[in-house]
Amino acid sequence: MAEQTDAPGAQQFIPPQAGTLAELRAAAAGCRGCELYRDATQTVFGRGDESARVVFVGEQPGDLEDQHGLPFVGPAGRLLRRAVDDAGLDPAHLYITNAVKHFRHELRGRRRIHQTPDRVHIVACRPWLVAEFARLRPDLVVVLGATAAKALLGPTFRVTRQRGELLPWPAAAERPEDFTRVPVDRAGTVADAPAARVLATIHPSAVLRADNQDVAYRGLVDDLTVAARALTG
Repeated sequence: MAEQTDAPGAQQFIPPQAGTLAELRAAAAGCRGCELYRDATQTVFGRGDESARVVFVGEQPGDLEDQHGLPFVGPAGRLLRRAVDDAGLDPAHLYITNAVKHFRHELRGRRRIHQTPDRVHIVACRPWLVAEFARLRPDLVVVLGATAAKALLGPTFRVTRQRGELLPWPAAAERPEDFTRVPVDRAGTVADAPAARVLATIHPSAVLRADNQDVAYRGLVDDLTVAARALTG
């Protein structure tokens, strides 16, 4: 599939006065910020506790997520839930979303094969992430895989070099100014976002693709255990 080089971006589809994640989710259903909407079944927005202490950011929905309209409901999602439990994170206080909200794929017969989003898709969809974070107050952000890391931490960030490392949030973001001020009411009043931390690790799908899944899974749980300890430290 040829790389897309331009897209209008999601910003024009975000209601400026949206006060809740539910309002953002409803608006995202009509997003045409890049061409991916044409071949996807639907927009897959984030889900979870609006007062979540931990926000997970993955890559994009997969085939099952695209069909159900919910993030992380396929094999990678089941593995992530098990890793969350094994690491001691409370699943009741999580919010989970993706850097790109539509499923990028190519058809091979009747099968829809995952295609990694290009930089243009990450940039086009990034306003939704910024809007989500404006309505969340996490203590910790967990970045799952390279695409999410590029979306939040910039194209030079390497998960393989800095996985499991606690960094300051939003100071570590590619554009910290996008996350430092958050709305506090519908009148447009803003305040400083509370200081938090961010940690990058591999995407659960990388565990499923690994030659040694046990070793890869233990590495994911180890990273998430660092996250769990950070919440209690």
